[in-house]
Amino acid sequence: MPRPILQILLASLAVLPLSSGFVTPQSSSGGMATKAAATTTTTTTTLSVKRMPITMPTQEPLVPYRAPGSSYDQFIGLKSRQLRDRKLWIAQYIDEEASNSIISSLLYLQSENDKEDIKLYLNIPGANLRPALAIYDSISELKADGVKIATTNIALCAGMGSLIAGAGTKGMRYSLPNARFLLQKTGMDQVFRGQATDIALEVRNVKKWNEKMNGEISKVTGQSLERIDNDLKRDFYLSSEEAVRYGLIDEVLLPMPGKRTPPSDVVDLGSFQSGNEQKYQGEKPPPSQDQQPAQPNQGMFANNDDDEPPIAKG
Repeated sequence: MPRPILQILLASLAVLPLSSGFVTPQSSSGGMATKAAATTTTTTTTLSVKRMPITMPTQEPLVPYRAPGSSYDQFIGLKSRQLRDRKLWIAQYIDEEASNSIISSLLYLQSENDKEDIKLYLNIPGANLRPALAIYDSISELKADGVKIATTNIALCAGMGSLIAGAGTKGMRYSLPNARFLLQKTGMDQVFRGQATDIALEVRNVKKWNEKMNGEISKVTGQSLERIDNDLKRDFYLSSEEAVRYGLIDEVLLPMPGKRTPPSDVVDLGSFQSGNEQKYQGEKPPPSQDQQPAQPNQGMFANNDDDEPPIAKG
């Protein structure tokens, strides 16, 4: 390369700005080059939007209620409102917390009025042994004090729930037509671990409680211990009608007979407790369009609903 061209290139490199990532430190110790990466700091704000799925409200519905002596209504929970009418819903698995709530509600209703009936509506998918026995003993104590307790199975009473359904006052134990009952032996609430002797003691305790439960079911149903022990070798399901025959309940709630009559020529709008006779009830209904007498044919001059003039067919 000729010398003038080399001088021009060196001169052009000298005037260019320093853009390399290599920086020569200004120190007297030597000319070692260290690599320093050029860093730039940028701040950005990102708006994050998360779409939540639409769900049904999980809170207890509120209904108006006017307290005795009050001049205005207030909104309270639906279950609290029904509790004021001495109606208690037990529709959950019974554990310690549920048992405490149910027993406290029963004791409160007894303290308010020990002469009026208490109505229990049951839908119990299962229960722990000791909490359910606490409810069973509380119902028995209330009955001993003269309180009448009505029980109604609305869907399913399984395990100890069946015993609670049968613990009501005799003659006031009901069930809906499609409700079911499940009688079964008790077991361990949770996995038991320990020494072999401790496990044997726990198994012996479970057998003892099964014998005791058979005795309580025998008191409720009137069946012999031998039959109950034989029936409960496996899960023992009962329909509403079978539960009545078994002695677990007293009656199956069916619709009024007047609402199940087959249709007839007379239009029946149903039976009402008010006693007032509704229109068409007890009398002949007006004739329908098919039953009206046929009108004579007036030909093309018949009076019809057409806006157009009559057309004579020739």
